[in-house]
Amino acid sequence: MTVSTQELAAPLFETFTVGPLTLANRIVMAPMTRNRSPGGVPSEEVAAYYKSRASGGVGLIITEGTYIDHPGANGYPNVPAFYGEEALAGWQRVVESVHDAGGKIVPQLWHVGRERRQGVEPQASVPGFGPMSIVEGDLEVVEAMTEEDIQEVAASFARAALDAQRIGFDGIELHGAHGYLIDQFLWEESNQRTDAYGGSLENRLRFPRMIVRAVREAVGPDFPIIFRFSQWKLSDYTAIIAETPEALGSILKPLAEDGVDIFHASTRRVWEPGFEGSTKTLATWTRELTGKPVIAVGSVGLDRTFRTGHFTRTEDPTSKSRVNVEELAMWRAREDFDLIAIGRALLSDPEWANKVNEGRLDELSDFDSKALDTLVI
Repeated sequence: MTVSTQELAAPLFETFTVGPLTLANRIVMAPMTRNRSPGGVPSEEVAAYYKSRASGGVGLIITEGTYIDHPGANGYPNVPAFYGEEALAGWQRVVESVHDAGGKIVPQLWHVGRERRQGVEPQASVPGFGPMSIVEGDLEVVEAMTEEDIQEVAASFARAALDAQRIGFDGIELHGAHGYLIDQFLWEESNQRTDAYGGSLENRLRFPRMIVRAVREAVGPDFPIIFRFSQWKLSDYTAIIAETPEALGSILKPLAEDGVDIFHASTRRVWEPGFEGSTKTLATWTRELTGKPVIAVGSVGLDRTFRTGHFTRTEDPTSKSRVNVEELAMWRAREDFDLIAIGRALLSDPEWANKVNEGRLDELSDFDSKALDTLVI
């Protein structure tokens, strides 16, 4: 008997519940920087952009990275802020638009750490902040964070999470991946401190745990916290924070104990093994080690895998749509992941989820550079 694409896709479109949060399906919109919020304020166009993905069938939207109120949190032009009356009013419009379309949405709270350089908004004179000082030429471009800085950043994340709860978001995601601040403390190469925040894995984990605890205390026991992590960095695809599953467990289990509800295991290729000697993916290992739900992500829906060059325009970003529904459904049925995040494919095609759900794979739009230069609505 022939099985239809729609029937094959059914495991991807089951409901999902964690705590008070129930999603209509297992499809997540991955966070993707858009640089379309001048002055840090999400516009009506941004609200329409996210609403169109909710209307298009996405179960959960994770916003682009949105920077917290610490002076060194931002590193890029025209990305949205998550503080101040005007920016938060913009985000509230986004939330209301998504909810009107029947969707759920969480902001990705972000501090870029050592990636920042002077000259970037909102305060051009502020340098980068990171685990260690960085000197370029005769200029210190990144300051090593003091104990006071560390406490201030943790408090800033907590304020942002509380604001997210207040204006109606359905949870929050902490950006602990890709070589940004939280990840910089986890990664041994970027954290060679000799105090209580560096050296051993336990010490390198101290700051991320402080943030999770501060957020959990601020929002209470029932507001969902997602923690995104990765092995790879924007500057180094081969980088790792954990060499073995046991080491990964030593990172993730304490974070789960501190209040993380869902882990977002960011990979460049979702199907690849997480560690040598096993076929299990990073998402599968995360699920097994923590007992928590996991979002898997990495080049789903396209024929070319993710490279940062797609966004820096050092290479042609064009990719053809390619969705192996049977394989995705098999992984879901095998419980390799709970939720699957779609990135670039959703930039060009707001209706991606509905088309997959309805078996209209021949109608999927390909991804090209136009989707990087505008908000496809």
